[in-house]
Amino acid sequence: MPDLAGILARTARSCPDRIALSYCGVSHTYAEFDRRVSQLANELIGRGLRKGDRLLLVSGNSDVFVIALYAGLRAGAIVVPVNPRSAPREIDYFLSDTEAKILVFGPEVVSTISGWMSMEGRAADVPALALGVAPGYENVLACAADQPSEPPVVDLAEDDDALIIYTSGTTGRPKGALFDHHRIIWVGINSSVGFGLRVGERLLHVAPLYHSADLNLVLIPGMMLGATHVILPSFDPETVLETIEQERIGFFFGVPTMYAFLMRAPSLATRDLSSLRICMYGAAPMPAGLAQQIVKALPNAWIVQACGQTEGGPGGILLTHDEVLQRPSASGRFAIANTEVRIVDADGNDAVPGTVGEMIMRGETMMKGYWRKPEATAATIIDGWVHTGDLAQVDAEGFITIVDRLKDMIITGGRNVYSAEVESALADHPAVGDVAVVGRLHDEYGETVVAVVTPRENQTVTLEELREYARERIADYKLPRELVIPAIPRNPSGKILKHQLRDQVRG
Repeated sequence: MPDLAGILARTARSCPDRIALSYCGVSHTYAEFDRRVSQLANELIGRGLRKGDRLLLVSGNSDVFVIALYAGLRAGAIVVPVNPRSAPREIDYFLSDTEAKILVFGPEVVSTISGWMSMEGRAADVPALALGVAPGYENVLACAADQPSEPPVVDLAEDDDALIIYTSGTTGRPKGALFDHHRIIWVGINSSVGFGLRVGERLLHVAPLYHSADLNLVLIPGMMLGATHVILPSFDPETVLETIEQERIGFFFGVPTMYAFLMRAPSLATRDLSSLRICMYGAAPMPAGLAQQIVKALPNAWIVQACGQTEGGPGGILLTHDEVLQRPSASGRFAIANTEVRIVDADGNDAVPGTVGEMIMRGETMMKGYWRKPEATAATIIDGWVHTGDLAQVDAEGFITIVDRLKDMIITGGRNVYSAEVESALADHPAVGDVAVVGRLHDEYGETVVAVVTPRENQTVTLEELREYARERIADYKLPRELVIPAIPRNPSGKILKHQLRDQVRG
């Protein structure tokens, strides 16, 4: 099996005239895309990038992000895509942690890069090259235009390292999950089988491309299948609906919050969205009411949930369309293709249905380990199984529900309360726009349950109303005892930053 950039070359030979990338009115056929990838790879090699070196990629969603990604892979580098909203000190951490050889960035983050360059005491000192026009920086794409369009001669194999993807950092400083080409290729295979991707699919990318979900589950398998990738720089509900209609999009991936905004968009009822056949979501459960809205508004589309973890490739569990409708609060029912998932108790035995245990998984897509963190790797990968730290419950029908993070469980009065269960009980309240549940320290009970709610526009909500609404859904001791209404911090993949929220609530 070839490497990732070799697969791109194969795709370009099979469908050279098909549009590979479309971004803000600019399109690249597969032949053009493949040529530009080779030119940039040759340029980077000319600047000293060698096989195994790390290439830090800081860019928002764009065509140049994808070109730079594949150019780095074709040069034999380990590409490190990071959040373009990172602060200068975070950029410095990524650079120093990976000992990157070169930094390439999108022009939209030039102020951040300049802030890093001028930062006192920065640990890293590497060349910063712009992927376009950025005042004060060399445009590496313009320089690459003079390079040969033939691929560089680099001896690449599928067991060579390809990507370092930093964890979301929901519990502390991010760790870099390391993957070789073999693992990422298998993510693509599993994704294609599990989510029904087709040859020549028309894909819409709105979720952040640097994140493992859109990158590995959608972009890379799409390249394997000769898909057309339509890229938007950011999420705007009306722009997304217009793009689906005009570009005849067949596959869309987003987080439930995105779908909620789409369902409330004024133009939804008048759009021709008949091309949309797969709506995939992840990062959080889909409220039952929202799932029903999607089915009504998009009768041609199947809803599929993926629930996984960066360390898994991502890999994990999924819900099919029928299963989403049957049990929207569940996180999955079966492991994604070519992956094994178990829910285990503290002794490593399979948890009894109805009880809570930790979700562990293994398969071809699991990370090699955390970049240069052997102790953290040993604590996470045990006997070949990745221990996710996710607490889950499996029922008699095989439905698996993530109920909390191992470190986020609330213990009140000696009883365990799982935040996801309480959040699910509150999410469909007509005045609730967004909800998260955390624990606040309590002198008598140890912790007390706190609901953090963002009301819908022009709506108000009280603690008494929430408690009354949830009383028929969950036990009395799980009901929130306090209500606070700040903004709920989420990372770019849509996951709630519980450690930040807990700090805010506890003051």
